[in-house]
Amino acid sequence: MANTASYVTAGKPAIAGAIHVAPKGSELPTDATTALDTSIFKALGYCSEDGLTNATSIESTEIKAWGGATVLTIQKSKDDNFTFTLIEVLNLDVLKFVYGASNVTGDLESGITVKVNDADVEEVALVIDMILRDNTARRIVIPDCKISEMGDIVYSDGEAVGYETTVVCMPDAEGNKHYEYTLRSGEISA
Repeated sequence: MANTASYVTAGKPAIAGAIHVAPKGSELPTDATTALDTSIFKALGYCSEDGLTNATSIESTEIKAWGGATVLTIQKSKDDNFTFTLIEVLNLDVLKFVYGASNVTGDLESGITVKVNDADVEEVALVIDMILRDNTARRIVIPDCKISEMGDIVYSDGEAVGYETTVVCMPDAEGNKHYEYTLRSGEISA
């Protein structure tokens, strides 16, 4: 196949929201455009302009023969992580995702209380919807993930407050850490 610029694209968030969280074990979509059940999947709102980063790191061991030639490479581990910064810090679903559902109570009208402690946050499922070139829908489905890192929270009059979040993906029953579905001219249902 010849090189073609029509396969080069950028990833923009879906208009209805890019990142949705659901309890681990929820029924997940298996295509790029099926509408998400909003009673299960909660939108985490706007992310910073840095977008989404998928980092995959492979650790391996090289086996060398006498004389120094590499004759075998053994994969020891393969990590799959996603990083994004959530900037809707007044969104209850964002707070519950970051701090754990049991650590967030109330609402904006009556007052929100967030307990910051050493308790583990829940493992969850994430669905990330993007629009690529030529109205191409891309959906990333992570069946099981957990927050593994948080960036500094900066309160400044020159930038939005945000939660820089890295999640580590864990294998599902089939051994897959995440799925990607892509469909050209696919409208993502809200």
